Amino acid sequence: MAGSSSKIVVYGAIGANLAIAVSKFVAAGFTGSAAMMSEGIHSLVDSGNGLLILLGMNRSARPADARHPFGHSKEIYFWTVIVAVLIFAVGGGMSLYKGYQYLRNPAPLTDPTWNYWVLGLAIVFEGVACTLAYREFKKTQGEQGFWQALRTSRDPAVFAILLEDLAALVGLMIALAGIFFGHLLNNLYFDGAASMTIGALLVGMAVFMLTEAKGLLVGEGANPDVLGRLEALAQQDAAVGQLRAPLTMYLGPADAILALDIAFHDHLTAVEVEQAVERLQTSIKAQYPEFSKIFIEASSLTGHAR
Repeated sequence: MAGSSSKIVVYGAIGANLAIAVSKFVAAGFTGSAAMMSEGIHSLVDSGNGLLILLGMNRSARPADARHPFGHSKEIYFWTVIVAVLIFAVGGGMSLYKGYQYLRNPAPLTDPTWNYWVLGLAIVFEGVACTLAYREFKKTQGEQGFWQALRTSRDPAVFAILLEDLAALVGLMIALAGIFFGHLLNNLYFDGAASMTIGALLVGMAVFMLTEAKGLLVGEGANPDVLGRLEALAQQDAAVGQLRAPLTMYLGPADAILALDIAFHDHLTAVEVEQAVERLQTSIKAQYPEFSKIFIEASSLTGHAR
């Protein structure tokens, strides 16, 4: 169900961005606005990025096989890295370049009516898409603050789209301000400066996404709070004597590995240890279903393996 909700968010973002991109390019063609052209490029890149996120979601859902015994969940993180690179190079790079070109050779000011209509509609569409993404994001936010939850989120289908939508809204405001003040003050350079500001915004967002996706791709584990609760949960079992710190790694947004090194009490028989292992696996999965693969190294307090 969560995966289905995430896909709805992505589909909504793709549809909104395609419609907005077409309207922005039409407006840029009529007015010659560099900021509007940058915004068109931004929306087109966002549409392509949504398709790549969908591709990653579909490929990550493939079942495990002989060559990939732990499944393909990490594919979603790989495609998130590709999305971040595209935002950095195409979205940010082209917006900076278009703004620089415009500042060197500014176009004469024209009637901004087209720009205002398109930007107004785009703000409405992006606002709807951003609201959908934020509602899905809030389901996993818990008691964390917004930025902390964004940094700890492991679902690129939600946090990448939410970031893109937020950047799109801010970019639209920047473009609107650049066009408005350019005409108000009869200054040709506001438009180009707005384009370069949008480019810098996209570059910053791409760097943030790359940092987060890289941590997940190379094998990020559970946060300290979850590790502490896992340790407490294991120690509650009467059969457990000693426990080393749990080892975890996320393979995907809802797919993680947990390894426990447990020394059971010496008086337990092999059958009782086996029962204790099954109890632990059941109780952990009941509270943390994302740990689909749990490995328990069992030994006695004297150090002998069971």
